[in-house]
Amino acid sequence: MKAQLMAYVCAPNFRYLGDKTGSTLGLDSRGGCGSMASIKLLQNAGRNLIVCLVISTLFVAPDEHDHTYKDNEEVVLWMNTIGPYSNRQETYSYFSLPFCRGTKENIEHYHETLGEALLGVELEYSGLDIRFKTNQEKTTYCKKVLSGADVDALVYAVKHNYWYQMYIDDLPLWALVGEQDPTSKEVTIYTNKRFEIGYNNDRIVDVSVVVEDKKTIKAGDEISFTYSVNWKPSNIEFDKRFEKYLDPTFFQHRIHWFSIFNSFMMVIFLVGLVWMILLRTLSKDYARYHKELDVEADEELSDDYGWKQVHGDVFRPPQHPLFFCSLIGTGYHLASVLFITIALAILAEFYTERGSLLSATIFVYAITAPVNGFFGGSMYSRVNGQNWIKQMTMGAFLFPGFLAWVALSINTVAIYYHASRAIPFTSMLSIFGICAFVILPLNFVGTLLGRNLKGQADIPCRINVVPRPIPDKKWYLEPGAISIIAGFLPFGSIFIEMYFIFTSFWAYKIYYVYGFMLLVAIILLVVTACVTIVSTYFLLNAEDYRWRWSSFTAGGSISIYIYLYSIYYYFFKTKMYGLFQTLFYFGYMGIFSVALGILCGTIGYVSSASFVHKIYSRIKLD
Repeated sequence: MKAQLMAYVCAPNFRYLGDKTGSTLGLDSRGGCGSMASIKLLQNAGRNLIVCLVISTLFVAPDEHDHTYKDNEEVVLWMNTIGPYSNRQETYSYFSLPFCRGTKENIEHYHETLGEALLGVELEYSGLDIRFKTNQEKTTYCKKVLSGADVDALVYAVKHNYWYQMYIDDLPLWALVGEQDPTSKEVTIYTNKRFEIGYNNDRIVDVSVVVEDKKTIKAGDEISFTYSVNWKPSNIEFDKRFEKYLDPTFFQHRIHWFSIFNSFMMVIFLVGLVWMILLRTLSKDYARYHKELDVEADEELSDDYGWKQVHGDVFRPPQHPLFFCSLIGTGYHLASVLFITIALAILAEFYTERGSLLSATIFVYAITAPVNGFFGGSMYSRVNGQNWIKQMTMGAFLFPGFLAWVALSINTVAIYYHASRAIPFTSMLSIFGICAFVILPLNFVGTLLGRNLKGQADIPCRINVVPRPIPDKKWYLEPGAISIIAGFLPFGSIFIEMYFIFTSFWAYKIYYVYGFMLLVAIILLVVTACVTIVSTYFLLNAEDYRWRWSSFTAGGSISIYIYLYSIYYYFFKTKMYGLFQTLFYFGYMGIFSVALGILCGTIGYVSSASFVHKIYSRIKLD
């Protein structure tokens, strides 16, 4: 049984505590960073008051106290969710199974933040009487007579390795519902919870739980649920009580460092390749071009130096400019959110607060909405777009709309399953309010600024009235082939980091090495820029001037490789099963892949645009 539980509980912060009295599962946990004060964002009345109420939902203080206690003061045990170990996101209310509460009177309902609501946090009062520094001998807190349906539910839970989460002073604990004997197949449940709580002066710094006292379950049996509490002094500092959650041996493994080094060497190679193109190939082109003083001689060079022949078409507006400009604005927006959120995560240690990273991401996305409007709106103006209001609206809701479509589809299944991941209606209203009263107005402001400050076209070459025919070329020089091939190297630069990120989200690791993530993000930016510049050069040299969409898709094709890798990860690195978990996994991996594709596509386009503008500006000066 010990080996079986160890196979189930593989996170580094879990401790198997089996003994002769029964199989147990303990977890040392330390965390929490103090109560977060509710933030009043806007002072104006009327419409701005609505904005204040919506934004403040992101930062509702999750703590019922300030993490300090007096002797014999009540310590609240919250019961969170329960679900199969293999399906981390398939969670249900703890009391959806036939467990019972303690006899203490129910306290005020827990108020969750928006991030917690979206993550399915569902804290309910346990009713157990726990007092600070007061030991509690083994005590029965409730009795339950099991019906046939209750037995069936518990048997199903045990066979599917259900476990549940609890919180004491914002410190999480986990425990299994029960176990099945591998030989006799007899199902038993644990009926006693033995809490061990460490304290340092007036603060809780360590908690663990041991579940024991196995009982067989039959219809009509009365089950007594018991608990005990043992307090012990600890030298752990309050600010460091979360360290046992972290796993430096996993995240700082030499493979992680090697992948960073490998990606860095790839950057050096690609930068050198771009440098060679710019300084050697293009320099020879310019030198040869400067020697020709008549049109006939220039025409003779057209076969060898094809990129110069499309100077009258290279700055044509892209097809579907409204959609294209909205994508570029969204890419700038997502890039801003990525780097700001990583910087905040490095400084704030989000892993110590439930849902804080998601709340911060939503907040950053909302307040950086002007970035979307500025770059999308200014570009739309430069390509002579006429319907700027439509472009502004599309830019504001392009990514949130896609995310909402996927999330609501998954939410329908979550509601059917009665899962805690079902998004509450009030949270939907909050998100809608953020989009309507924050993102859209700020996007409007950014669009106006962009159109007025950077809305004038600045192209070095005049555009021909009649588009130049695009000559035939080899298959690997077609825009589609270039785009697919170009996405491989950026994916290779972040391949290893994707494993660590996936493991932290879909398994039971806490991701905390955001310095690594920042470095990898910068490497990804440089690799994508270099690859798309080279791709654009090859495309233009083939006298194909459709570089705008091609550069975007060349950078964005990384999303294809990310999604393919997620399929591999699902089948070979996880034990997920069931409709809900599968839909949740592939749905949100689709969102992640599309978001990263838009971001990298924007990087590819911006770098290629700078490259194209640079090389054709020099031709214009001659």
